[in-house]
Amino acid sequence: MRPTAARPRTTVRPTAFVALCAAAPLLLTACGGGSGGDPDTLKVSFKQSTDNSVKVMDTYLADIKEQFEKANPGKKVELVPIKAPDAEYYTKLQQMLRSPRTAPDLVYEDTFLINSDITSGYLKPLDPYLAGWKDWDRFIDTAKAAAKGEDGKTYGVPDGTDTRGLWFSKDVFAKAGLPADWQPRTWEDVLDAARAIKKEVPGVIPLNVYTGKPVGEAATMQTFEMLLYGTNDGSSDPLYDKDSKKWITAGKGFRDALTFVETVYKEKLGPDVADALDPNVGTRVRGEWLPQGRLGIALDGSWLPQDWLEGSGHEWPEWSKELGLAAMPTQHGQAPGKVSMSGGWTWAIPAKAANPDLAFEFVKTMQTKANAQKWYVANSGIAVREDVAADPAYTAAQPGIRFFTDLVEHTHYRPAYPAYPKVSTAIQEAMEAVTTGDASVEEAARDYDEALRDAAGGQVTSK
Repeated sequence: MRPTAARPRTTVRPTAFVALCAAAPLLLTACGGGSGGDPDTLKVSFKQSTDNSVKVMDTYLADIKEQFEKANPGKKVELVPIKAPDAEYYTKLQQMLRSPRTAPDLVYEDTFLINSDITSGYLKPLDPYLAGWKDWDRFIDTAKAAAKGEDGKTYGVPDGTDTRGLWFSKDVFAKAGLPADWQPRTWEDVLDAARAIKKEVPGVIPLNVYTGKPVGEAATMQTFEMLLYGTNDGSSDPLYDKDSKKWITAGKGFRDALTFVETVYKEKLGPDVADALDPNVGTRVRGEWLPQGRLGIALDGSWLPQDWLEGSGHEWPEWSKELGLAAMPTQHGQAPGKVSMSGGWTWAIPAKAANPDLAFEFVKTMQTKANAQKWYVANSGIAVREDVAADPAYTAAQPGIRFFTDLVEHTHYRPAYPAYPKVSTAIQEAMEAVTTGDASVEEAARDYDEALRDAAGGQVTSK
């Protein structure tokens, strides 16, 4: 989930920090030792890649730590990485947030989980801090909304967003007789391209779509929701009815999306099922299959190039010449013709953090224009600061940035309400059932409806 000229740094001297706490005791909480932690040590927890060669976040945070400690003599930053696949990261993070003994001062939160953690009381509202931070006005509204709770308060500072599309191998396409400027109009066009690859280029995986519980939200968002949100005209959410505040049971669009997944694996257009259900399949897509020309088409995210940059361990400087990009089409080519999903991550302060005020000062250091831009480029992310997005140095920094940024016009966001993580798991279970052949589409849809009722406490509706 991307180095720029040095810019003036945000600095907070210890004396100014103490004065700030004394001047606004009701506005800011627990400057220093709130839960008995060391008031001079800031603990920052983040998701570390399971692939030891990918150090994008580690490198970025090490630079911010150096800046922060230099600007704040006497203060130390302790980086606390959690090395795990997505699903395990969420579980481990929530375990840490439950106790003041284990809660860090700052955590990296996926926007899909933030409302669940808000409801559980794990996170601290940031509104008092944001009100006095002029840079907050630079953030786009959709990114701000992704970090809001149902109570209207903001619980995280977004560090970028993403979009999704179709990556394809130009070499594989040439061998299969497919065009280098490929842009499918319908789902059937995508499947037909995969069928051509299977026939003409044996030994290559025609199409990868993530599926099943082992890959977690990658299956739900990168595959299923990319399909589901392309089954209508985009005027309404096919998962959640905002008017009635109820989750929507499996209708025709839901079944059609499952049928697409079933077709990929029934026709052997995807990887072997055992590989598809490997929790680390994403690492293989980015680190092996695409760079080695062993995969024709990948339905995946804007962040893939971070694995191919210099120093990543999977350096692939030729990727922009060897890969093509196409938007994911709507089911039948109906307007608007393209579909994408967007998510993103935020920096949040745990409710039981020992040093919340110091944590927000660290966020401000991360989110100077220069540092934010450095992160977007290193992480192959999409800017959520308007001033960065408008900077030609950002848009020209890496091939593909303009393509994925333009998809924001056609993107959708998950209904990230407290029940969503359980709804997502139910979707993964339905996908896995049709992938393995353990259930038909109809059976998987019925099982989903039953799981949905449990996940949503009975608050469901049919559309």
